[in-house]
Amino acid sequence: MTARPAALSLSAARALLGVTPDADERELRKAYREAAKRAHPDRPTGDAALFRDVLAAYRLLQDTPIVRTTFPPVVASAAPVSDRVFLEIDIATAVAGGSQDVDIDGRRLRLKLPAGLRDGDRVRVDGVLFEARLRGQDGALVRGSDLWLTGKVDPRVLAEGGRVEADTPLGPRLAWISTKAAARGLVRLPGQGLPARAEHKAGDLFLRLEAAEAGAESPARSLLKRFAAAWAA
Repeated sequence: MTARPAALSLSAARALLGVTPDADERELRKAYREAAKRAHPDRPTGDAALFRDVLAAYRLLQDTPIVRTTFPPVVASAAPVSDRVFLEIDIATAVAGGSQDVDIDGRRLRLKLPAGLRDGDRVRVDGVLFEARLRGQDGALVRGSDLWLTGKVDPRVLAEGGRVEADTPLGPRLAWISTKAAARGLVRLPGQGLPARAEHKAGDLFLRLEAAEAGAESPARSLLKRFAAAWAA
């Protein structure tokens, strides 16, 4: 992937909210409310991306121990705490795995991401703890371990049932559906959601079926036509 993922370190999170390392929960909450109010998309000067970053910064700092600076550093030396960085990954990477380049603190890290990452799962690379955040997309979403996809199918399949090849944001998906499932427009495929990983069991795939637009041709029908033409020749 060539896109650079969003990464938020502790120092960046504090700068975004305008708080110091020893800010208590009350100060942190007040700073978050002010920053969120300024960045809210409903305001004329708001920005949706900045609003998401403000929320991510607040969540990160909520889970981070307060660093007290009132004592001289010579009294005791605490073990360094690695920054936890939020890493946005798309649903396709969550399903199949992949690699991403991340720039952080002047370094570029190549992350090898395993298949089956869930929202909140953590991966440690070179002393940095990355926490996965799944990025939604039109026609595809993840609920726990289950994958929900919207697929375009031949309108006749929705009326008759049978074998279906649905065009989805993550590529074609094959299924046999009953007339009841066709009428309902939803079919469940056990074990075809996010793959099993660590303590996570494999999820299910819920395929929402929508009729393809008139004139649109499914990949399966296109392949059948090419085969028939080659056979006739």
